[in-house]
Amino acid sequence: TNQWFLPAVRGDIPPGCAAHGFVCDGTRILVFGGMVEYGRYSNDLYELQASRWLWKKVKPQAPSTGSPPCPRLGHSFSLYGNKCYLFGGLANESEDSNNNVPRYLNDFYELELQHGSGVVGWSIPVTKGILPSPRESHTAIVYCRKDLGSPKMYIFGGMCGCRLNDLWELDIETMTWSRPETKGTVPLPRSLHTANVIGNKMYVFGGWVPQSAGGEISAHDGEWKCTGSFSYLNLDTTEWIGLISDCQEDKSNLLPGPRAGHCAVAVGTRLYIWSGRDGYRKAWNNQVCCKDLWYLDTEKPPAPSQVQLIRATTNSFQVKWDEVPTVEGYLLQLHADSPVPSVAGIPGTGVPETSVLSSQGGSSLHQSPQSLPSVPYPEMKVDHPSQTNNVIPNNNVNWKPDTSRNAIHPQNVGEIIVQVSLSSNSLLKVEGKEKVASPENKITQETMKNHADATGFKESNALSLLPVCTSNRQWYDVGIFKNNSAVVSQFYLLPEETLSISNKMESADVPDYRLLKKQDLFPGTVYRFRVAAINGCGVGPFSKVSEFKTCIPGFPGAPSTVKITKSVDCIHLSWEPPASPSGNILEYSAYLAIRSTQLQENPSQLVFMRIYCGLKTSCIVTAAQLSNAHVDYTSRPAIVFRISAKNERGYGPATQVRWLQ
Repeated sequence: TNQWFLPAVRGDIPPGCAAHGFVCDGTRILVFGGMVEYGRYSNDLYELQASRWLWKKVKPQAPSTGSPPCPRLGHSFSLYGNKCYLFGGLANESEDSNNNVPRYLNDFYELELQHGSGVVGWSIPVTKGILPSPRESHTAIVYCRKDLGSPKMYIFGGMCGCRLNDLWELDIETMTWSRPETKGTVPLPRSLHTANVIGNKMYVFGGWVPQSAGGEISAHDGEWKCTGSFSYLNLDTTEWIGLISDCQEDKSNLLPGPRAGHCAVAVGTRLYIWSGRDGYRKAWNNQVCCKDLWYLDTEKPPAPSQVQLIRATTNSFQVKWDEVPTVEGYLLQLHADSPVPSVAGIPGTGVPETSVLSSQGGSSLHQSPQSLPSVPYPEMKVDHPSQTNNVIPNNNVNWKPDTSRNAIHPQNVGEIIVQVSLSSNSLLKVEGKEKVASPENKITQETMKNHADATGFKESNALSLLPVCTSNRQWYDVGIFKNNSAVVSQFYLLPEETLSISNKMESADVPDYRLLKKQDLFPGTVYRFRVAAINGCGVGPFSKVSEFKTCIPGFPGAPSTVKITKSVDCIHLSWEPPASPSGNILEYSAYLAIRSTQLQENPSQLVFMRIYCGLKTSCIVTAAQLSNAHVDYTSRPAIVFRISAKNERGYGPATQVRWLQ
């Protein structure tokens, strides 16, 4: 919804606190220590069950040797597996909170968590190597290389009378501290910065840094300033890469302003930064608390799932694909088996002959006219950003302010007005679009390719595989869509000079659709679809290709409202008649995707066996038939069924159902 809300929490609600430790473990949050009311330091531990908004004060067991952590602030609190790791912070030697006698800490604790809720207790691990020097307001992250599998904790920077920029590594398996050698330019000493891991990189943003005098850092750290600098450490090569320098000016407000004490969180490959404060030379009365939310896409989004068909008519498709988190929108493209003019205005030359096709599932079938079941689906909204790029030299950072002030207005489906250029070194100042993924249905329906008429199937009860023509074809843009669904009745025609370029460069800049002419879809025509996600880094890779056919009038539509219920030794499959039978339904056929040698040789080619033929709108799938079923792992493991109807003209398209395992 991209809106803030204040949940109604209950239970042992903790007092307001600052500079505390905070970790998120699934739907529960653990908060430790910090400064609470009247300047008092705390060592209390609270747990919030965010699924119920229930707070609980938890009391871990004390270590078997030594004392539990003393009250503190500015410590690090990191989660890995079922354990939290507490390091350092600032304690008050005086019992009087008004008389602050600072003591910097470098003690190290391990907190074991119970599964789901609660904690076991504190322990003090026996470590090897040299312990990092005492500090507070540092950062700590945990990273585990996929190929090595040894988790390591990295501590960077902090404050101990002066700012620090040293890097420490703890091998969590052997509990050994070390100082890794780094390459590149180490960021300035800093405190109250943030560090987040995305992939194999630790991104460090902002904080307090010493105020340089004549290019030199003050030895006593007597003066400091907030910074908006941004760097990352490649955790595999331990090389520092600077992205935004401390001295880089930003007069156009395209970057987050200098700040310290902010918070940052990684969601997928996107980094969000919220709030913080700005200040200079200890002038507390001149500091400004930031109230802005920014996000940064660190890499192009992954390829979405294959396009799925929801409904088809003689001249349109309703399609969907799985949502990709934290993206701006989706670029949908198609190409057709029939010739497509390079400029609009040339009428179609009739309906092409039916042809041999490859379905989304991959099976090659004799194709009959195709239509789709009526499946309820949310209204599609179209994103139409009109901002252009502002390029910052020597900078691959795409910060964007996230705001909900401006609404995205839905347009007529298919009418997409877009003027946006995407590149890896651009800064787009557009509104944030935060989406909540809807839960996946237990059974998803996709109307795919139709099987052939009865000819040739009654003898073998299996569908044969046929070759597919793979001649060079041109991809055309359907448009950019905000949501993961679209109704497609037209596509955009590119000028002749653009055709060869867009074929070679799949992630080329998106054209201005207002300057392009449109082409309507033809009846009875095969169209292939692919989709790519878009974020601030550009257009990501395209999905695998799906293939659908528009309907020919006169054939029945696909059966709808397929239901699957499981009993002890069989499955009950039922459906409703097509919404558009186009005559009397003579029979239904149900098919099951089966294992086969052809499937082993070509995993993208599904093979189907007919398991039912008759007038009833239900059938029983026996355990013996299911034992031969192919399990499709393209997304979540599923058994694939197809059901189609036949009238006087022949069989219409099949409704494809994935029964999730």
